[in-house]
Amino acid sequence: MDLQLSDKTALVTGSSRGLALASARSLVSEGCRVCICARGRVALDRAAAELAALAPGRDAVLAVAADLTTEPGIGEVFARAFERFGGLDILVNSLGLARGAGITDTSDAEWQEAFDSTLYPAIRASRLAVPSMRERGGGAIVMIASIYGRESGGRMTYNAVKAAEISLAKSMAQQLARDNIRVNSVAPGSISFPGGSWWKRQQADPEGMAEFVRRELPFGRFGRAEEVGDVVAFLASPRASWISGASVTVDGCQSRSLF
Repeated sequence: MDLQLSDKTALVTGSSRGLALASARSLVSEGCRVCICARGRVALDRAAAELAALAPGRDAVLAVAADLTTEPGIGEVFARAFERFGGLDILVNSLGLARGAGITDTSDAEWQEAFDSTLYPAIRASRLAVPSMRERGGGAIVMIASIYGRESGGRMTYNAVKAAEISLAKSMAQQLARDNIRVNSVAPGSISFPGGSWWKRQQADPEGMAEFVRRELPFGRFGRAEEVGDVVAFLASPRASWISGASVTVDGCQSRSLF
């Protein structure tokens, strides 16, 4: 299926590795020009080189090193992307960090960090993307959330910020439909990729993780990053023209929610 993404321009946040890089890879493979961004220059350059090998043109990949948890950092990324590409058709919000423990053991600083590192970057990036999408007659925004934004499980702070992202996507979808801008969220389950949290747990406790897979993952394996990235590319494409305000689960039937 041709996703009709040739010559579209996308910006993917936190995209030097993992699900965001997989999303950028899927978009580039479908003909998109892509701006990737993250804090670490070395990993970002490595990701950019990988994407450039798949890209439709010489200048189709832009890599910007910036602190996306700050307003100036997000602003710099968008300024560079607009300078290179002239505007934006697709935004993938994929930044996420959450630490802490139980309600009595998690400090205000840890709660603030979770929102500063996950929700606020998505808000700021969306706010900067929408005017350009309006000028272009429409666009698509995808939030990479989690099944633990849809049901309990995992770290409490992570549950809260991912639920907030899903709610934000729904609210934005209703607000922006009149501008032909679609907004959806993707809710991945347990995905393993080199350097990711599940991968690290597999290295540290292979027996425990094997038991987790047997108990929690009906297909008998962890999900792969590209399985999420391909769904992101589809939702960002004209082929998903009547999908907006949805939270799409990509978890191999791991979650228990009926909705």
